Amino acid sequence: MWIVYLANTGGQSIFFDFIRSFPHGDKLGHLALFGFLTLLANFACGLKTISFRFFRMYLGAVLVLAFALIEELSQFFVVSRTLDAIDLLADVAGILVFSVLTYYIRLWKMKNESTQYR
Repeated sequence: MWIVYLANTGGQSIFFDFIRSFPHGDKLGHLALFGFLTLLANFACGLKTISFRFFRMYLGAVLVLAFALIEELSQFFVVSRTLDAIDLLADVAGILVFSVLTYYIRLWKMKNESTQYR
């Protein structure tokens, strides 16, 4: 939320300077920021999943996706920001990559717990 606030108000931070020093750093920043948020949200929601027609998603990932959509679309109304579909794609990529990472962490954790009690 702090990063979104700084970006919306035109604020500066070391984080922004660091991200700008890389080629496509803004997109990598979106991927990492929303990815880590997804990982935290997935575990904070107890790894609960929601079923859609053909697949299941972590509740945390769904909540972060909703936040990403709202945050990116709100940039249309903020003078210091620009609405960018590629930013949204980077957000979604981070959510997907870190959801898969969550799945593998969960499997690893379950495997370790099952071998611990043998």
